[in-house]
Amino acid sequence: MKANGRVFKYGDNVDTDVIIPARYLNSSDPAELATHCMEDIDKEFVNQVQKGDIIVADKNFGCGSSREHAPIAIKASGVSCVIAETFARIFYRNAINIGLPIIECPEAAAGIAAGDEVEVDFDSGVITNKTKGTSFQGQPFPEFMQKIIKAEGLVNYINAK
Repeated sequence: MKANGRVFKYGDNVDTDVIIPARYLNSSDPAELATHCMEDIDKEFVNQVQKGDIIVADKNFGCGSSREHAPIAIKASGVSCVIAETFARIFYRNAINIGLPIIECPEAAAGIAAGDEVEVDFDSGVITNKTKGTSFQGQPFPEFMQKIIKAEGLVNYINAK
């Protein structure tokens, strides 16, 4: 399983309130949430993001509230993977639960810039910056997590069993 796309780059402590502002939490429709994804930190994100693109961030991505709306908005916007130096633990679990691939890799977070073309191999954990010709070793996804992601989330995975 692989992700391949252009990078949107953010810094430390990107919280759930900028991923999906609280004023839009009256909807749980993924398509509606996607239209407001990242708007308080990057006004052009929703106009520029394309299916398969990748978010790269520094420390503590997804901190703040425990809302599942944040990873849902990211996934529904077309983002295929989020790479960060570290993730807030609740965001990490919510992302896996809804089938959004995320990977912690401090070296990749430091070595990838906005606009770079990046490929992530979830089987091996290898992150390749195709723009710069560099590779980073992230943590490969355990098989059960890959199954949850392929099923588009934990509920679908359980229902399929």
